[in-house]
Amino acid sequence: MIPTSTPSMLRALPPEHQERLMRYAREVSFPEGARLFEEGGRADRFWIIRTGTVELDMRVPGRRPAVIETLRHNELVGWSWLFAPHTYHLGAEATTPVRAYEFDATAVRLMCQEDPALGSAVARWVGDVLAHRLRSARTRLLDLYAPYGSGNRI
Repeated sequence: MIPTSTPSMLRALPPEHQERLMRYAREVSFPEGARLFEEGGRADRFWIIRTGTVELDMRVPGRRPAVIETLRHNELVGWSWLFAPHTYHLGAEATTPVRAYEFDATAVRLMCQEDPALGSAVARWVGDVLAHRLRSARTRLLDLYAPYGSGNRI
């Protein structure tokens, strides 16, 4: 069974690493319907949601984008900033008004390189998020497009 939410920074990082990371945060807001990023775009920032919801979607030729997951409070939006070539693998849209902490990806990557313990903790956190998102994407795409769905039948 897939967990209902991705691992939050609050559960994944020790307090001292959270404090260091939050020094790079700036508060931002997005209106309902705003696109945070597009699939294939340059991943130069990421967000942690404070309030509101963001849907992650994937382009599907000949169809509307498939919604992969809905993210909420304390969840990470964007993981592609950590891994070369630093391009987003999904798109993201605010489905309600959103307030979030925004982080400059280059600055955070540099901080992680300078502090291996912090870098390791951030990599584990983002890796856990990535693993969750891949499971969610697989299940969602099977539900949408496979002849028998994901196999979860009553």
